[in-house]
Order: sequence, then C-alpha cells, then structure tokens
Amino acid sequence: MILCIDIGNTHIFCGIFKKDELLLKFRHPTQTDSSSDQIGIFLKNALKENSLDPNAIENIIISSVVPSIDYSMKAACVKYFNIMPMELKPGIKTGLKLNVKNPLEVGADRIANAVAAIHYFNDKDIIVVDLGTATTACCISKEKEFLGGVILPGYKTSMQALHQNTAKLAPVNIIKPRSPLGKTTEENIQSGLYYCQLGAIKEITHQFITTTFHHSKDVVILGTGGYAYLFEQEKLFDKIVTDLTLHGLLVILNRNI
Repeated sequence: MILCIDIGNTHIFCGIFKKDELLLKFRHPTQTDSSSDQIGIFLKNALKENSLDPNAIENIIISSVVPSIDYSMKAACVKYFNIMPMELKPGIKTGLKLNVKNPLEVGADRIANAVAAIHYFNDKDIIVVDLGTATTACCISKEKEFLGGVILPGYKTSMQALHQNTAKLAPVNIIKPRSPLGKTTEENIQSGLYYCQLGAIKEITHQFITTTFHHSKDVVILGTGGYAYLFEQEKLFDKIVTDLTLHGLLVILNRNI
C-alpha cells in the first residue's frame, strides 16, 4: 500500500492507495508545533481504526506548503513506518513543464493537482480550481504545460478576515445559502461568502478560456478541495474530484520508483 500525504495550511490530507484504488482518506488539523510522535501515532491509529495494517505501507510521498512541519512529518514516517518518504520538490519527475517565471514558487499541491489532471485528461486543455484555505485556479495545456493561474482568499479565510477585522461580525457555518438575499446577519455573511467565490470562479474561468485558451470549446474545468462540493449544482465544473491532489501524488511516486 502507498501513503500519500498533502500538508496544507489548514489540514493534513492523507490517502491510502492499493495500486490505483483509493482505500482510505482522512484529515488532521495542521499544527506547526506537532512532534514526530504526535504525527506518527495519529497516522498509525488512523490506519488501524480503519482495519488497515500500518506494516503494509510500502512507500510514502509528501507534498507540503507548510515548511515548518516538514521535518516532523519526515521523522514520523521514518520512526513509525521505517520509510524515508519521497518529497514533491525540485528534481522529482512529474511529466509537467512549468511555463512560469519562477517555477520554484509553484506550490507542491498545485503541481500534484496538475499532474493528476493531465493523467486523466491528457488530450485536453484543463483548468483546475482548488477551493481550500486559498482558492486557486490553474491552467494546464494539452501539451502538459503548467501555464500559471490565480490565487485569492479562500472561503474560510474570507470569513476569518471579516470576523477579525470587524467588531460585530461573528464566524458562521459555511453552507450554500438558501437565497442570495440574507435576512439575518448570519445569512448575509453566508450569502456574501458563497456568491463571492461563485462569481470569482465564473469570471476567472471565463477569462482563462477567452484569453489563455482562445475560446476553445475543448477545455475541461475540474473542481477540487474541501469546499468544492458546495458548488455541485452550479455547473461550474465538468467534474469534481475532491482528492485530486492525492491521485497526483500517486502518479508522481510511480514515476520516480
């Protein structure tokens, strides 16, 4: 079995694969002061609680956008699984050309998403929208080039900004509102957050199709990330794959072993 780990700003997202089948996925809050023991015990217990044998893990791959936790994560893999994990970093074979000014700036999660996208849609131009701590959108050409994209505050980040910078606006549950017109302060915030993301995604993907892909009718738009499910009924995406990053990590691992 393969353990794929994506360390994000809010959560550590993990998946267990047997060949190409995703057997299990699970999350843990990202805590930058976590010790290797805390992480290792969590990982082993997550497998055991789901009737999977930790000793059956043969390889581990990590992508991370939180450098402060990387050492503890690697140490946990070595101590609790006796495996030195592969890291998604410069020098790793991805099959993806980074056609940007500074390739080292591109987040590991965005690279993993792009690799998974071209693996499953290798003859298409692709836009990947990832709704997590930040909302990102990336363009990948059918020639397997990462062309760039946009980054904007994510759903929860926007909510926290409202709460932290105003006196009376409390955090709210993140849901799809029943109506654009809020009747309470809570509903006003929920509607504002939802339609802000919805409108941004619509405009960004429209601009990409128009200016980057020159009005092509053959562009696939993929949604991923923890909040993508909220937009299932909006016809924003051709497909939602919430675990796209994990699949990308598996593809990258297989290319490097």
